[in-house]
Formats: sequence, C-alpha cells, structure tokens
Amino acid sequence: MFEVSDLPAVNATLNGVSAALLTAGFVLIRQRRIDAHRRCMLAALATSTLFLASYLVYHYHVGSVPFTRQGPIRTVYFTILVSHIVLAAAILPLALVTLWRALGGRFARHAAIARWTLPIWLYVSVTGIAVYWMLYRMG
Repeated sequence: MFEVSDLPAVNATLNGVSAALLTAGFVLIRQRRIDAHRRCMLAALATSTLFLASYLVYHYHVGSVPFTRQGPIRTVYFTILVSHIVLAAAILPLALVTLWRALGGRFARHAAIARWTLPIWLYVSVTGIAVYWMLYRMG
C-alpha cells in the first residue's frame, strides 16, 4: 500500500511516463500515424492529470518541503524550480486549448499551438523529475 511519503517518487515516475508519451506522440505524428499519436497524447494528458492529483494530495498532507542544500546547487535548484512552476501554470491552459482544437478537427490551429505546447510540457515533465531528484535524492 502507498504511503503519503511514497508520492514524490510516484510523481517523478508519472512525469517520466508523461515525457516518454509526449516524445512518442511527437515521433508518431511525424510518421503520420495519427491514431497512435492521438492515443499517446491522451495518455500523456491522463498521466499528467494523475500527477497533478497526486501532487496536490501530497502537498495537502505534507505542505512545503524546504531545499536545505547550500552553495551553487541552491541557485541551480531554485532556477529550475521557478521556471518549472511558471511553465507548469502555463501548460494547463495550453494543453487544454491544444486538445480542444484537435478534438474539434481544427488541425492547422492545433499544430500551430502544439509547437509551443509540446516543448513546454516536455520541459515541465523533465524538470519535475529534476526537482524531485534534487529535493529528495541528493545527499
């Protein structure tokens, strides 16, 4: 059974799965495999939604977790964290608009915004893993 203390690792795993699905979805659309692309992107959205739920549950129970390391790594951590938070806030509306346009069959408009959504979403997923590693795994 999962404990609340297990959720950061679950969250990092969900971010990794999301990044892999986003990458696969990109490759698939380049190969014109539209149905497979759609499945990957919907799975990435579901994975990111699970992440958000898990993240909120964890922080509801635990609150904020301070970064206690000192020196240059502190600057690196907060640079990554701030960019991650800002872009994570932006990705929700971007992903929803991107999805809405695809589901509405407005594929030219979908592709136009997806060019921005994909790299930002990937960045958020990968930096989520980096934040986890730096906060919970660095000695």
